[in-house]
Amino acid sequence: MSVPRSVAAHRAAVVELLTGVAAANGTEHLPLLDALGKALAVDIHAPVSLPPFANSQMDGFAVSSAEIPDGGAELRVAAPVPAGAAPEPLKPGHAAPIMTGAMIPDGADAVVPIERAVPNSFPQPGAVDAVVELPATEPGTYVRNAGSDIAAGALALPAGTCLGPAQLGLLAALGLTTVEVRKPLRVLLVTTGDEVVEPGRELATGKIYDSNSTLLEASMRQAGLEVLRSGISDDDPAGLLAVLRNHTGSGQGNDTADLIVTTGGVSKGAYEVVRQALAPHHVEFVPVAMQPGGPQGIGNFEGTPFLGFPGNPVSCLVSFEMFLRPALSLVHGAPALRTVQKARLVGTLTSPDGKHQVRRGTVGIDGSVRLEGGAGSHLVHALARSNALVQIPSHVTELPEGAEVEVWML
Repeated sequence: MSVPRSVAAHRAAVVELLTGVAAANGTEHLPLLDALGKALAVDIHAPVSLPPFANSQMDGFAVSSAEIPDGGAELRVAAPVPAGAAPEPLKPGHAAPIMTGAMIPDGADAVVPIERAVPNSFPQPGAVDAVVELPATEPGTYVRNAGSDIAAGALALPAGTCLGPAQLGLLAALGLTTVEVRKPLRVLLVTTGDEVVEPGRELATGKIYDSNSTLLEASMRQAGLEVLRSGISDDDPAGLLAVLRNHTGSGQGNDTADLIVTTGGVSKGAYEVVRQALAPHHVEFVPVAMQPGGPQGIGNFEGTPFLGFPGNPVSCLVSFEMFLRPALSLVHGAPALRTVQKARLVGTLTSPDGKHQVRRGTVGIDGSVRLEGGAGSHLVHALARSNALVQIPSHVTELPEGAEVEVWML
């Protein structure tokens, strides 16, 4: 009997399997918004500085700090400087009303906030010979220097960055309209089993509706993958091999997969079609010390990376979240890793010794997590009520109420 592989060891094996696949898949240029959630393909250096010019952090008066002694000074009010304007140089003995974000005029090196001025309001437009009393200020006060965010030529984003709203906002601020990203991986998703039928068809005795295909395709599409669906493969090994070969090796164009993922048929039962079909190929079926999702398949089918997930719905979703999704994040750069945080357990918990248990739960705004359903791998309703995966390490067998646990937010 083979010794179960640890969760970390199997995740490392999946990372190794996928290494090189992303690089071979090529890149494409996309408009910024179309690149949301994708992985940056190349380093991007700033074509301009941010900010591109020194500007005011406050509404106030732009001044030359050297002209204001410690006791303050009365200065004549110059023409105002609105945001977006190119101001005239500041004349000696003057203070220029300046708006937040407006360019600091030549001759000025500081801004005095309007609240500290006497009077503490700007003169009316067209006012002649207006004066303002201002306190002493240090050079650079309330001035955003050119390049203080990023200097022209500096590395803005490294290759492999997952492009979220903040990263796309930076690219827009740098004046870019398109970005080179890694092409999404194309995954062939195959659900197996004589007992499985497509939703919408008549449900005969002994049959169940296929939820795995929808569950996994939604997860994969959310993670930025392109999914090829083959329909349900029955328990005939020859039929399964025909499906796989149609999308790998001899497959053509958009029907060729970069990765194969199957669900079901990987355990040690008498009718495990994936095991039977792929036994002669470079695929191994290993037990992983995890509940649910213990039986896993991994390897290559005629040159295409292959992952075999268990058939129960929760098991296949947990397998995706624990192995494929984080491996894609590390190798491909997208999707972003799940947010990991700590939460306080509502109720008690037991877990089998030597197995990493993954429970479903709901994290509340108070920082607590309530388990949804039991440990069973068929509890789709409980999964649908959950917003997190609760991680219980293999050495933990029980936890009291209020214990701190690690959760991955879904």
